[in-house]
Amino acid sequence: MNDLRITLIQTPLHWEDPVANRAMLEEKIWTIKQQTDVILLPEMFTTGFTMNASPVAEAMNLQTTRWMRQMADQTGALILGSIIVQESSRYFNRLIWMEPGGRMFHYDKRHLFRMAEEHLVFSGGATRLVESWKGWRICPLVCYDLRFPVWSRNHYIADEKRMAYDLLVYVANWPQPRVFAWDTLLKARAIENLAYVAGVNRVGPDPKGTIYNGHSAVIEPRGQVIWSGDEEETLQTVVLDAAKLREHRDRFPAYLDADNFRLD
Repeated sequence: MNDLRITLIQTPLHWEDPVANRAMLEEKIWTIKQQTDVILLPEMFTTGFTMNASPVAEAMNLQTTRWMRQMADQTGALILGSIIVQESSRYFNRLIWMEPGGRMFHYDKRHLFRMAEEHLVFSGGATRLVESWKGWRICPLVCYDLRFPVWSRNHYIADEKRMAYDLLVYVANWPQPRVFAWDTLLKARAIENLAYVAGVNRVGPDPKGTIYNGHSAVIEPRGQVIWSGDEEETLQTVVLDAAKLREHRDRFPAYLDADNFRLD
């Protein structure tokens, strides 16, 4: 496992306009001058956090997933971000994992934000996604999932002598009034899971009057902030040090004393 370069795109979003958002994000992706291994886009990056799912939902393997494949192929990077997907009569806030070459996985947001009535519009997921990329095991989750430590929980796989994941990712539309919780919980998830944590949040207002103020961040396994964005639009590439991760886990193997549990 070598060092991993991740790029976070903290940006405003065009409301319910997938064409405009794909064009805007493509321009930003092409401003990445240095090599990167992973590109992180916000939650619902084609629409903003809308509950008006019907007119903007997509089927899998159409416009946005094809665009993500193009971006992955052209940059050589794994692309992660969530979009609104329709399957039959159901809608999902679905995170897409897109690799160069078209290898693709997805994760449906499990914890739906009832304060915005997301649970009345979307169907929740039941299975967590953990996959490998460039020798790193990565677990991508979505926004409100951050508040639920059991769902985010790392664990030690004794037969393979390794942790389940090395990097925990949250893609979000996290609003300004609760940004203190965002800042705090990103650190907590890193400390308790002995893993790097990266959270990418959007900025700017939406037509509902909700303000998003960024604070995208990368946290190392001891809870120290490697990089944190402010409230402005920004794009940042951060290097995750594989040797420091191994060293911390060797010196402080708290995972060996973790409580066993099972999610039903």
